[in-house]
Amino acid sequence: MKLVIVSGSQRQHSESAKVAAYIASAASQYKTVQHIELCKYQLPFWNGDDESKSAPGCDWPLISEALVKADAFVLITPEWEGMATPILKNFLMMCAHDDTAHKPTLLVSVVSGISGGYPIAELRMNGCKNNKLVAIPDHLIIRNVGDVLNASTDDVPVSERDQSIQHRIGYSLHILHQYSHALGQVRQLQQQQPYAQQDKYSNAM
Repeated sequence: MKLVIVSGSQRQHSESAKVAAYIASAASQYKTVQHIELCKYQLPFWNGDDESKSAPGCDWPLISEALVKADAFVLITPEWEGMATPILKNFLMMCAHDDTAHKPTLLVSVVSGISGGYPIAELRMNGCKNNKLVAIPDHLIIRNVGDVLNASTDDVPVSERDQSIQHRIGYSLHILHQYSHALGQVRQLQQQQPYAQQDKYSNAM
C-alpha cells in the first residue's frame, strides 16, 4: 500500500511540513510513503484547461505519477484567514478523477492558535467534488502546532498533550489504512463492472 502526503503551505520550512514529516514517520502501516510539499513544485493556476498541466516547466506530470500509484492520501493545510491555502485548492482542482477517484483521504488542519475547523469544513464541502477523493470521517486539527510534534530530546520531555495528539494521529492512520484496503476493492469493481456510459458522470452534481 502506498500513501501520499500532500502539505499545502506556501512557505518553506513550514509547520505543515513538520506535521507531514511526523505523519510520514508514523505511517508504518504503509509499504511506501511519499511527501509532496507543494511549495517546492512549479504549478500553474488551473484555468479549466488540462493543457496547462503539460506546459513547459510545469511539475504536474511528476505529481500526477505519484497520485496514480497512491492508495491513500493525507492532505495538510494551514488555516489562512479561516481557509485552506490557495495552493492546496489549486492542487485539488488540477487532480483528475482518473488519478484520484475512490481513494481515501485524511484531512489535516494546522493552526498556530486554537481554531482550525474552518479549513476542514471547506475541504469537506467542495475539495473532493470532481476529483472524487473520499474524505474519511476522521480528521485531524493540530492546534498550537508550535508546541507539538517537535523533535524530542532528553532535555525536553514529551508533554501529555503531545502524547495525546501523537496517539490520535496513530489512530487516524490506522483507520485510513483500513479504508485504503476497502476502497481498493471499490476501484477494482469500477473497472470490472462499469456502469453503462459512466464516463458521462465524471463530474459530480
